[in-house]
Amino acid sequence: MTPISPHTKISTLLKSHPEALDAIVSISPKFNKLRFPLLRKLMAPRTSISMACKIGGCTFNDFAEKLKPLGFEVDAAAVVVSEKEDTPLPEFMKSLLPDNIIDLDVRPVLDSGKDPLNLILKEVNQLQPNQVMKLANSFEPIPLIQLLGKRGFETYSEIIDENLTYTYFHKTEAVKETTAQTDTATADWDATLHRFEGKTKTIDVRELEMPLPMLTILDELDKLPTGSALYVYHKRIPVFLLPELQERKFEYRIKEINDGEVHLFIFK
Repeated sequence: MTPISPHTKISTLLKSHPEALDAIVSISPKFNKLRFPLLRKLMAPRTSISMACKIGGCTFNDFAEKLKPLGFEVDAAAVVVSEKEDTPLPEFMKSLLPDNIIDLDVRPVLDSGKDPLNLILKEVNQLQPNQVMKLANSFEPIPLIQLLGKRGFETYSEIIDENLTYTYFHKTEAVKETTAQTDTATADWDATLHRFEGKTKTIDVRELEMPLPMLTILDELDKLPTGSALYVYHKRIPVFLLPELQERKFEYRIKEINDGEVHLFIFK
């Protein structure tokens, strides 16, 4: 018997039983992405059952009911501890005024089959001091939260129902300092490119359909000679790629050219 709790990673479930994938996908249509090997490889090790419940609009009991017939056993003690854990309301939410909220609903964009990332980044980059972006989505955007968290944004999510989650993004002083260092970042970009002059391969993935851009980049990195770098023309910041690059010990630089063009420079 394999014990499970809200903290159990999806990758643990998949490794423990060959039928776990079908069981998980049957819980919510939003888990269908796990059928794509690359996305499964990226997300499963980083996503707990608790996090998956937020994305899929389901409960831990839904997971337990599907997994018990496969030999999984609920760790009752861990569930009790998890249920007692509440996400504290951050200070920026306590002092948030209605006039300082910038609303952005990306559900229509997602429903049309488009990626709202560039629109989201444009909005957060335009936030003024004391303003907070309130993102309406059908799930908690964990990769986006991680990406902006590394930039210094504070976030808070509240699940309204299975079709609506609000995520608040607050620009902290750390973000303002980063924004003020644009010239330094540009200099670093130029210096990094110069360091790999003559040892850089360039690819363009802007016209490829998902998930081919990410697959192409990872394939090129697998073939990249030691001491070389990869220059990528992309149409968006690849939020699912960045954690994979960090796991593979690659460094990267990102240069946003405009709303539909992003340049990446990847190296070790």
